Amino acid sequence: MSLNARTRYSGLAMLLHWLIAVLVIVQWRISETAEEAPTREAGGEIMANHFALGVVIFVLVALRLVWRQVSPPPPPVVGHAPSERALAAIVHFAFYALLLVMPIAGWIALSTFGEAISVWGLFSLPVLPVPQNPDLGETIFELHGASGIALLVLAAVHTLAALKHTVRDKDGTLYRMLPFGTARG
Repeated sequence: MSLNARTRYSGLAMLLHWLIAVLVIVQWRISETAEEAPTREAGGEIMANHFALGVVIFVLVALRLVWRQVSPPPPPVVGHAPSERALAAIVHFAFYALLLVMPIAGWIALSTFGEAISVWGLFSLPVLPVPQNPDLGETIFELHGASGIALLVLAAVHTLAALKHTVRDKDGTLYRMLPFGTARG
């Protein structure tokens, strides 16, 4: 096994990581744009893209978790303190939990309004067998929005940690998730 194979994530893991990261940012911008829409109908049309993209992100995260079992990540960088490893594990767990729970919560919330999720007309997720309850749906959407903010905060912490390790510690952590640079074990 080459040094890169032991210190870097696989190409598919890298692709999924960066694709999910970009799509989460797109999701955030879609929701912000929908809130600023001139009419409720226009906001609803914009949010239809948010709902469809949420399904895509859910599938990509599930694929990422399956791939993580097939192709485990490289071992932690030797120089990382136990506290850094523990914090990284907590942040990664929170990422996966939020990225899986948020789309499900959105689906449940939409279902309380009796609405299916159309994925750009390609297919639809049916209304779940939950009681029609718009008040509950609004509450779930509020929790979904708060979870989105938590996800963005985690992303900022994750990014700052990667930059700290790369710029200050010069331990090559960021390069473990990039196909270039010197990744260290």
